[in-house]
Amino acid sequence: MAQKMKAAVFVEPGRIVLDEKPLPDVGPLDALVKVTTTTICGTDVHILKGEYPVARGLTIGHEPVGVIEKLGSAVQGYAEGQRVIAGAITPSGTSSACLCGCHSQDGGPTGHGFKALGGWRFGNTIDGAQAEYILVPDAMANLAPIPDGLDDEQVLMCPDIMSTGFSGAESGAVKIGDTVAVFAQGPIGLCATAGARLMGATTIFGVETVPARMDIARRMGADHIVDFRAVDPVEEIMRLTDGRGVDVAIEALGTQATFEAALRVIRPGGTLSSLGVYSSDLRLPLDAFAAGLGDHTIRTTLCPGGKERMRRLMSVIASGRLDTRPLVTHRFALDDIEAAYDLFSHQRDGVLKVAITP
Repeated sequence: MAQKMKAAVFVEPGRIVLDEKPLPDVGPLDALVKVTTTTICGTDVHILKGEYPVARGLTIGHEPVGVIEKLGSAVQGYAEGQRVIAGAITPSGTSSACLCGCHSQDGGPTGHGFKALGGWRFGNTIDGAQAEYILVPDAMANLAPIPDGLDDEQVLMCPDIMSTGFSGAESGAVKIGDTVAVFAQGPIGLCATAGARLMGATTIFGVETVPARMDIARRMGADHIVDFRAVDPVEEIMRLTDGRGVDVAIEALGTQATFEAALRVIRPGGTLSSLGVYSSDLRLPLDAFAAGLGDHTIRTTLCPGGKERMRRLMSVIASGRLDTRPLVTHRFALDDIEAAYDLFSHQRDGVLKVAITP
């Protein structure tokens, strides 16, 4: 009889429940990882609400930290019992997208009506991380050993939140001396703020209204906090930049309002770096878009994955240049994941990220 494991499974819109599933079979290039810590992402809430379609019966989650339980017969360079992470994006390393240098887009169409969701497989097209075990495909391209001395919560943001937030600053090509605005200081926006600071931005506006998030934004590198409930954020940022606007605006929420505001605060020739997952069509206002003549750059980003990306992010943590542990505000056992979803999806009790431990 096949061994069973506990897993958080998408049943239907509005229902993700804890269930039992068979332990996955390990193919030649795979690795079975015993999950020691994972979390819930905002994208998982889109799945829960039915705003992003996945197959019924799928295990959700894409932020795994764990220990190698079993290696595929062709996997070299790793050992069972080794502590590892895998990125939310799991490129094969051999696809056309990878060989073109766009690792995050390895994977092609998902069959859910979206044309370019690339290498995001965990909790999207294959079983994910909110379980006792996760099967990691293309293990030699994706497993990154955790440096000695780093605990699970120190590296928990690396698979997705930190990689995504940093990529907002990277796609925006933030330079030394830049002025940057980051719309929404949720976990991804906070990491975008930290990434912009590490890349050399010297003035960073964090747009937020929740006091606890404002405080963490300052710790992550925001120089000015713009409370969008107290002032019009576009007017305030333009006032504080003497009408110049910002070099880079990072949109980290996924709404028309924040996308449009980001477009309105960038200077002529500036960059809008979009990280949000949108659940409806976006409009480009004629004036903000300068009728197409503003030399604007609009960049969208799916967070980079793969073991080298994970190594780099963990080296940032190990160096002491960034501590993402303050983002973990709540902790739940996997047995209580339905309660964790209830808390996280309703954004109660000042939640930023929850750590889930099987």
